[in-house]
Amino acid sequence: MQAKDVMTSPVITVALDTPVPDIAELLLTHRISGLPVVDQDGRAVGIISEGDLLRRVETGTDRPRARWLEMLVGRNVQAADFLKTHGRCARDVMSRPVHGVAPDAEIAEIADLMEDKRIKRAPVLVDGRPVGIISRANLLHGLLRNRRGAAGFGVSGDEAIRAALLEALDGQSWVDLDRINIVVNDGVVQLWGMVDSEEQRRALHTAASGVSGVKRIEEHLNRNRFVG
Repeated sequence: MQAKDVMTSPVITVALDTPVPDIAELLLTHRISGLPVVDQDGRAVGIISEGDLLRRVETGTDRPRARWLEMLVGRNVQAADFLKTHGRCARDVMSRPVHGVAPDAEIAEIADLMEDKRIKRAPVLVDGRPVGIISRANLLHGLLRNRRGAAGFGVSGDEAIRAALLEALDGQSWVDLDRINIVVNDGVVQLWGMVDSEEQRRALHTAASGVSGVKRIEEHLNRNRFVG
């Protein structure tokens, strides 16, 4: 599944000189938590979220730093903070750089980006121009849409189910396939063997449940008493 499959489109944007009150009204009216800021050519140059408007002088929510902390962060950071709380338009309060993705970016890639950059949304860009936006909620919707056959095997028949499960487990460092035996009978997966922990047992169950065609899972797994 790719960005174009789960993104919200068309995307609502604002210009660099859009006043802060107008931005707040857009967020509330459209029930969104963030939007891209675009330049005169329509290219994304920043992102504004609810968090960027959280502390404002108009609402009395701005919070000055302690004097000793101001000395540590330096004047540039202080000036940036002042713009966040007192700025009048999008260019003053937006966050940058823009961490965008292509329409054909895989969902896993987008999830990695959000985790790595600690962001909650990413615009979908074509030639720098936003054609959609993906939030964490969009990724959850993608998970629901793809929950049937989430592993992507699309197999049928007992032999095919077993082969697909073995393929899913192949190369996984947390499982020792020499100690696990998988039997499939009329769509029922039987797991036999030895595991080292409850997490391993649950992981095996999850892997089996992700294979299309599995009707039920029966566990006959023993815990290794000599591990943890």
